[in-house]
Amino acid sequence: MDASQDQYKTISAPSGEILYKDRNSKFYGYAFPIETEEDAKHILEELRKTHPSANHVCYAWKLGITNHSYKANDNGEPNNSAGMPIYGQLQSFEVTNILLAVVRFFGGTKLGVGGLIQAYRTTAQRTLENSRILVKTIQEPLSISFNYVEMNKVMQIVKKNRLTITSQSMDMNCRLLLSVRKKDLKKIKSMFRNIPGVELKD
Repeated sequence: MDASQDQYKTISAPSGEILYKDRNSKFYGYAFPIETEEDAKHILEELRKTHPSANHVCYAWKLGITNHSYKANDNGEPNNSAGMPIYGQLQSFEVTNILLAVVRFFGGTKLGVGGLIQAYRTTAQRTLENSRILVKTIQEPLSISFNYVEMNKVMQIVKKNRLTITSQSMDMNCRLLLSVRKKDLKKIKSMFRNIPGVELKD
């Protein structure tokens, strides 16, 4: 497995508010880290409470690391003029586990479908540019048990491979719960299996 298969890009904190104007219409952009669709629903409710007089609260979200799910919503704007341009920026920046929302206040002049697509896309782009995007690595849990006499051999593997110990129990029968990078899991399991007396737990 190469690195690209166990890493993904996301944001760790909400972005700041971004304002884009076009012919007196105001577009406010926001990006939020999410883990579930319910997270997105809750955040959108709060946005609507924050901007009760807004004409449209359009958005797109994307979830998942290897199998992605997404939703794009025009919220009353012409079909595919808002949600999909926003989602397109999530794709362009190659990020996931993010809700990207654009709140519009109508300025009295219609922008046309082309103008709307441009405005929502630009606002979404600037919002992500203003966000702190980071690369995260997928970690897998690995539970092992072993006799105390094998402690040194086990800890050598832990230290050499810089494994994170999530929890531990050090009695005569020792247990460790480790956090292992996904792409290294097979190799690490093989190392532990080569030590007599070490058991891997599913």
